[in-house]
Amino acid sequence: MKNAMQKLVQKAAREKVVVSVPGSKSVTHRAFIIAGLAEGESLIQNPLDSDDTRITAGALKSMGVGIPGISETMKITGTGGAISAANEEIYLGDSGTSMRLLTAVASLGKGEFYLHGSKRLNERPVGHLVEALKKLGVDVRCRNDRYPPVVVKSGGIPGGDVELDVSESSQYLSALLLVLPYAEKKSSVMIKTHLASRPYVDITTDMMEMFGAKSRWINERKIEVDNDFRYSARKYRVEGDCSSASYFWAAAALLGIQVTTLNIKEDTRQGDIRLLDILEEMGCDVSRSKTGITVTGGRLRGVDVDMNLLPDQVPTLAVVAACAEGKTVIRNVSHLRIKESDRLNAVARELQRVGIRVDELEDGLVVHGGSPKGAIIETYNDHRIAMAFAVLGLKTGEMTILNPSCVNKSFPAFWTLIESFYS
Repeated sequence: MKNAMQKLVQKAAREKVVVSVPGSKSVTHRAFIIAGLAEGESLIQNPLDSDDTRITAGALKSMGVGIPGISETMKITGTGGAISAANEEIYLGDSGTSMRLLTAVASLGKGEFYLHGSKRLNERPVGHLVEALKKLGVDVRCRNDRYPPVVVKSGGIPGGDVELDVSESSQYLSALLLVLPYAEKKSSVMIKTHLASRPYVDITTDMMEMFGAKSRWINERKIEVDNDFRYSARKYRVEGDCSSASYFWAAAALLGIQVTTLNIKEDTRQGDIRLLDILEEMGCDVSRSKTGITVTGGRLRGVDVDMNLLPDQVPTLAVVAACAEGKTVIRNVSHLRIKESDRLNAVARELQRVGIRVDELEDGLVVHGGSPKGAIIETYNDHRIAMAFAVLGLKTGEMTILNPSCVNKSFPAFWTLIESFYS
């Protein structure tokens, strides 16, 4: 890269590409936290090494977890739920996942934690999570209304029954579930609002059970967590990241070529696997196996789709829609406005920059397919904007991505793999 502040993406040259996908970011965060709370030494294999997961690992280390630098195989010595604190200040950068999940983890500590992050992270709400923790008996408060910094001063979680607003993020629920096995009494969470991104909660409960904790859904709105079953150390392998794989599925669709992504389970709980169904509806051929997924591009047509269960795929779907016949309607993702950027506005702006007509809705987008051209793309320090438009660049050529290093948040190997499409 001649200029570290930008990356030029040229047209792809290959007709078949095979990509090995790194470990899931969402699963890695949860694996580190659960292993960090467990009794004993866990072996975590294939974790994702990225800016966000390093932030979570570093914070856990400051909380007393025996966690080394991220590597292919990691031994993590858990605390048995006994989180330590000596008036710790924890900086979490741009990682919204770290802020939400670790706010709950800090509530198990003895002492005071001060959790804060970048300017953008401190603009992303956590108020509903903080209010729920208060109702569970935790001494916690936001320094700025509903937003970070967050101050946690607690000797544990008394527990009990609580209502939770999850309209902004499913991570609020995952955060509570991860720590409630260590509450003083059995607890339950009643969901007051529509649960966005439900598959991420399913990942959380599945992993909790694998490490020995017990939770159960009473009905669609209420889940109980038993405090008699806590985490025990175990060996755990992080599965491949469907969010990362999606960029290469999109490349196959845009380029009309065959792309195989390895290290993806066809029976994964990750919601982003559902992008494959959408690509099939748009005209692609998808072949699924136990070792990976192969997508072959076809003649693309627009679709009308509710993306609430896979919101991270909106930028990816939007760039594919830019080259499809007709219009694509993307609905029910208003919570994208409080991500690393206002993703709906960011996608609309950058698609317009490459010559595509877009209607921005309150909760989605209408993308009118056309013939996009290369342009200089503003990424808003948002990894998913950068990666989606880089993939579009494989189709258009002459696509310049500003601030390309923002992909390190979730996918440091991205640019190397994109370059594999050239030769």
